[in-house]
Amino acid sequence: MSTRKLLSLTLFLLVAFCSNAQTRTSSEWGWSWRDSSIVPVSEMDQYGRFIRNDYPYPPKPRNMWEFGIGAGVTSIQGDVHGNAGFGGILSLRKALDHTFSIRASLTGLLNSGTPTAYGLQTGQVAYKNETHQFSVDVLTSLNSFSNYRGNPKTNIYLIGGYSLNAARVTYQTPIPGGNQGNGYSIFYGINNPNSQNGTITTMGGALINNSHAYRLFHGLDLGAGIAFKVTDMVNIGIEHKFTFTYPGYDYLDAYKGGNSDDYYGFTSLRLNINLGNKAKRTQPLWWLNGYNFIYNELNRPQHMKIPPPVLPDADGDGVTDQFDLEPNTPAGAPVDSHGRAKDTDGDGVPDYRDKEILTPLSCFPVNSDGVGTCPEPACCKELRDRLNATPVVVNKPVECTIGSLPAVQFRGSSTRLTSDAQNALASVASTIKANPNCKVKVIGYGTASKAARQSSWDRVNAVIKYLVEKQGIAESRLLFVYEQDGSSNTVDLQGTLEDGPSYVPAPHPNLKSNN
Repeated sequence: MSTRKLLSLTLFLLVAFCSNAQTRTSSEWGWSWRDSSIVPVSEMDQYGRFIRNDYPYPPKPRNMWEFGIGAGVTSIQGDVHGNAGFGGILSLRKALDHTFSIRASLTGLLNSGTPTAYGLQTGQVAYKNETHQFSVDVLTSLNSFSNYRGNPKTNIYLIGGYSLNAARVTYQTPIPGGNQGNGYSIFYGINNPNSQNGTITTMGGALINNSHAYRLFHGLDLGAGIAFKVTDMVNIGIEHKFTFTYPGYDYLDAYKGGNSDDYYGFTSLRLNINLGNKAKRTQPLWWLNGYNFIYNELNRPQHMKIPPPVLPDADGDGVTDQFDLEPNTPAGAPVDSHGRAKDTDGDGVPDYRDKEILTPLSCFPVNSDGVGTCPEPACCKELRDRLNATPVVVNKPVECTIGSLPAVQFRGSSTRLTSDAQNALASVASTIKANPNCKVKVIGYGTASKAARQSSWDRVNAVIKYLVEKQGIAESRLLFVYEQDGSSNTVDLQGTLEDGPSYVPAPHPNLKSNN
């Protein structure tokens, strides 16, 4: 397959996955710590301890694998002038944590070279190199060093690892006695003066007969790359990787010479696809900032155990100690907003000890009880003497202790009491009977029109009539009040010591309601 066709296929796959990939639904930092479905079985103990706040660190979530396909330009750096070749790669990658991941890959490289005029004079020949690599590389993502952003859209990474290489090199110039099919002879033949005669491998020599001989050798991988996220499932990238032969091997270009060994260079354009169930796995961890959980908890705590605030108030004056400028005021002493004992007249004697709370300024200074120097008025002195001489019995004023009473609601234009209204009035009647000193105002509303005023009268009359006839309340204890500002659908009841009429004539008898 030509380079152009492979690149076209790569672009087609990229467009297809970009158009169909869906974004993973997750929390702002990539996954929810409450979601146990993404926690591996091996981490469930840590998950349980974390949920119970017995352990400060959340477990590492189960994350997706990444499948990659790529193609690009390859070359051999050696003694013979190398041409641009073609390479293809398939890979499978798994995150170890947010920084490190491991990737296994199969790579095919097709290279060739043409000697320069000087190279021809030194015995160099045109060659072709076909290499197959199996690599295991560790990728180091640099995203984890950025603490001040959320999940990244780009991933810059370094590559380091091991390759097992199988290479077959052919040269263009026939050699007598060699295999000359299609104008080529096999480089690893005993008739080639540059051959290492079977010693060029560190792992077992030729794999097959001389006409199709591959040689195995070790390689050291070094490189770097950058990937750009398209969706949460797809990303594209470009990377360059060198493969250095180990131990030193100088026959990749069919020629041994110089002081340096041959090595590969491969620049590839990659399409990477995340594999796995989105409901049970997160994105690969190199796409998630490992600090996101910490920062989200600091910004909007949802899991932290925050102790309840303790606001001590030693003197019980309602002002906490941290704001109390006088933290030892006596119990019950009136204080200001800063916890200081009040001194209403400013005479220097706090109110809780002041026997004359409002001493006039003209009577200053005061004694230790807060009493000023002004003489006591004759009327007050005479009254005080009488009180001291003859006990006075003061009648306690009559009070009405009825609290709030429920209002009565009417529907539409009706003046009939609903069952709910009758139940409420039964409760009101019990309260009135328990407070014999009280009278009750029955207040109706409605001033907008003659009809509203008459409706207000009708409804007040219905309530009074029910309390008198059905609940046995004396009519003299019910005050007829109507035609007040408000909704005519409501009748309020209010305890009072006032006097007033228990009945008033209808304002517009011709508009009386019959329902």
